[in-house]
Amino acid sequence: MARLNNANLLCHFSHSGCDDMADNTCHFGMNNFFADNGLTDQYDTKLYFPCDAGQLKACLDKIFFMPGLRFVFNTRSKLPQILKPNGELFYDEKYEFVPGKDDVLREGTDGYIVCFGDAVYRCVDASERLKKKGLNVGVINKCTMNVPDIKTLTLAGRSPFVLVVEPMNSNTGLGMRYGTWLLKAGLSPRYGTIGIHKEGSGGLWEQAYHQGYDSTSIQKKVMELAMPRAKM
Repeated sequence: MARLNNANLLCHFSHSGCDDMADNTCHFGMNNFFADNGLTDQYDTKLYFPCDAGQLKACLDKIFFMPGLRFVFNTRSKLPQILKPNGELFYDEKYEFVPGKDDVLREGTDGYIVCFGDAVYRCVDASERLKKKGLNVGVINKCTMNVPDIKTLTLAGRSPFVLVVEPMNSNTGLGMRYGTWLLKAGLSPRYGTIGIHKEGSGGLWEQAYHQGYDSTSIQKKVMELAMPRAKM
């Protein structure tokens, strides 16, 4: 109704994804991207999923008084702060959030991982460990989930492979959209996705491992996409 009446709306959804989640399967099938279902200008609606407390604060400071429909998601679990390669905070007080702009957390020549939310710190860890194995894999944090950033899309799409890792349903999440964006841009890297894809019960932090978006599982998927360059 807010969209039909050209009203402004800011919604916050905690306990998103599946990390540290005891509600299990009843949450896993939710299609968060359904919020972006307008038939007019789709970019009046923006979906945000920050990756740590620093980015969440910067995001809210920027979008709080903006017009349009704004949906902000965050996890139940506490997330570690994202660091730069030199050990400094990436999302410090000097960081300015720009809606629709992706952040390149790690540069890569062998391929890129695109992620958001609690998947980000796991992907950064995977990237650092893969570099020790001889694979230079970059990491892109896509906080604005439903808007393609052409600059980073092109950066990732011109690399050998792109892997989308997300804490949302793999049938309705970012992975389904990102592949389409790549093709529309005339880019065709090897492509893979990791997302919530099976039922789970009785777990909290174990859910990330159960769904396969922990660091070890991400590394394994990257090695598959990077073949024959990867050192097995």
